Amino acid sequence: MGQILYGIITGAYFLGIKIASLWSEKARLWIKGRVGGWEFYESKIAQQRVDNQQLVWMHCASLGEFEQGRPILKALRKQYPQVQILLTFFSPSGYEIRKNYPVADWVGYLPADGAANAQRFLNAIKPDFAIFVKYEFWFHYLHHLRQRSIPTLLIAAIFRPSQPFFKWYGGLHRKMLSCFSSIMVQDVGSAKLLERIGLQNVTVSGDTRVDRVAEIAAQPVDLPLVKQFCGDSPVLVCGSTWPADEAILKAIFEHEKFRDWKFILAPHEVQDAHLQAIESDLTVLHVRYSKLKETTNSNVRLLLVDNIGLLSSLYAFGQIAYIGGGFGRGIHNTLEPAAHGLPVVFGPKYQKFEEAKWMVEKGGAFVVENKRDMVMLFERLLDVETRRIASKWARNYIEQKSGGTAIAMKYVSRSFLG
Repeated sequence: MGQILYGIITGAYFLGIKIASLWSEKARLWIKGRVGGWEFYESKIAQQRVDNQQLVWMHCASLGEFEQGRPILKALRKQYPQVQILLTFFSPSGYEIRKNYPVADWVGYLPADGAANAQRFLNAIKPDFAIFVKYEFWFHYLHHLRQRSIPTLLIAAIFRPSQPFFKWYGGLHRKMLSCFSSIMVQDVGSAKLLERIGLQNVTVSGDTRVDRVAEIAAQPVDLPLVKQFCGDSPVLVCGSTWPADEAILKAIFEHEKFRDWKFILAPHEVQDAHLQAIESDLTVLHVRYSKLKETTNSNVRLLLVDNIGLLSSLYAFGQIAYIGGGFGRGIHNTLEPAAHGLPVVFGPKYQKFEEAKWMVEKGGAFVVENKRDMVMLFERLLDVETRRIASKWARNYIEQKSGGTAIAMKYVSRSFLG
């Protein structure tokens, strides 16, 4: 019964994507990206497979999960250069940005889950080892991996009591978990939840993104025009913002006490229409990143970032970070600014993120509910000593939680590829 219901739900979901492609660019990319997929897997990869070389398949939902899987891929490539690597994505927001990722031999879309697709896919690529990242649970793929005795690892996983795995109706979800040879979770709470439902193959390894952001912070990118724009001014970096964030940030951009500050605003969506809407509402002098020049007026106070992929390097110029998403579905990446030692500010939707909860509790991060909260908090953060203490706790999280990649690789080496 559970598999039948799963088939109905996933079938309706994939059909919904096809219908949404009539008006949604992201859905259209999801459909278009899978055209020619079987030829890619059954012809190209089959022709490029090297005899006696193992193939590691890593699957990520999207870009955020890729950032958690990336340290493992880099470690695999370094420690086992002979291994061939296939990286797959479910979402266009991951594939379109990382389709040329050089560490992997091949990058593609994962075909829609189903018994026939899963068997056909595995017959084509013949993986020796599979890695799923964080939230990806596709029953038929996991079931057939287990049937074929292919070692399968789940990394950077995090669980909550509200998830189906821990409900009376979650039998199929628990079956999916039982398909993993080993599960590596981010925190002790997740491990206890899994132990409660009888899973013993669980290791607390932390979040591999911590290793990634620490690496980025240790190797700053040279951005001379940004450095010139910032000058000697203190800087507020606003990352992955949405319209609800931008509406209340305006109070800080226009605040008299912040007249000596400069601002870097990197919206989550960088389509021209959204950028124009932001610009039409700004009263401070501003310039888009793509138009930043050595001759840009020194009185320009806000840099509007109109590209993707630069944000993690921009935190190096900041004294405070504001992270968007907290007035919507949930906050974006707080680890990147924390790795640079920035106090982090965000909206109220942060409870699903362990790093955010930890930093709020310790004083490295702060929550705002509205514009009034925002102004009062930022007035506090004008104090250098207040920022220093918050900065210490932000860095402490990175220092305490690093090392997940080494733990995962030790397991990979011992169990699968040694």
